[in-house]
Amino acid sequence: MIHKTNFKIVATALGMALLALTPQAHAAEFSAPQKSEIEKIVRDYIVSHPEILQEAMAELEKRQAAGDAEKHKAAVKSNAQAIFSSPRQVNLGNPQGDVTFVEFFDYNCGYCKRAMMDMFALMKEDPKLKVVLKEFPVLGPGSVEAAQVGIAVNMQDKTGKKYQQFHEKLMGGRGQATKATALAVAKDIGMDMARIEKDLAGPEVKATLQESFKLAEQLGMNGTPSYVIGDSVVVGAVGLDALREKVNMTRCGKPTC
Repeated sequence: MIHKTNFKIVATALGMALLALTPQAHAAEFSAPQKSEIEKIVRDYIVSHPEILQEAMAELEKRQAAGDAEKHKAAVKSNAQAIFSSPRQVNLGNPQGDVTFVEFFDYNCGYCKRAMMDMFALMKEDPKLKVVLKEFPVLGPGSVEAAQVGIAVNMQDKTGKKYQQFHEKLMGGRGQATKATALAVAKDIGMDMARIEKDLAGPEVKATLQESFKLAEQLGMNGTPSYVIGDSVVVGAVGLDALREKVNMTRCGKPTC
């Protein structure tokens, strides 16, 4: 179904095109009877050929998608170091991988919980994939607190092994993620809790979150999960097949390598 607003846009565009074809197109303005007649022609044409609206909308969406893709490529290029190689990020998978898969997530995002399994599936099947996780808590104070604990966990173990345990356990838990639930998970996986509390009070946790939010703004991300794969930005839980295809397109230029 075509949205009413989009219908108006397309109808207006058609009207302008038809006006350009009329002999009076170069006149300063049309008389009231002329305008009425032109409007009737446009309306009758649309009613007689409704398929043109779908064709026009498809072309509009195609052009908008192409424009967005170019903007994303430029944003990724100008922020590449912070996206793919920040000293603050979480690194999983193959650190020397030929493709880097970056995910921005929130611990209280239901879609992120399901998308986590897609990420682990890709890591398992693709030994050449580097995975980067970036805390992007957009769903309230509990999300921010959980993210802060996650950052402190990563600061304590840069191998990513402890963080992966923390991430999977907290993301897979029931109920809302908060500082209390995140600290409980950190304790359960054997983190140094005194150091966690010390790091939470330090400047690095805040700086890490600021970096993630700045990147998300530059990349046009407004929700979670969101991804950067190669020079593409992908917003939303698109599923394993779509993510795999993006990885392959980055690696070999084809949906299947």
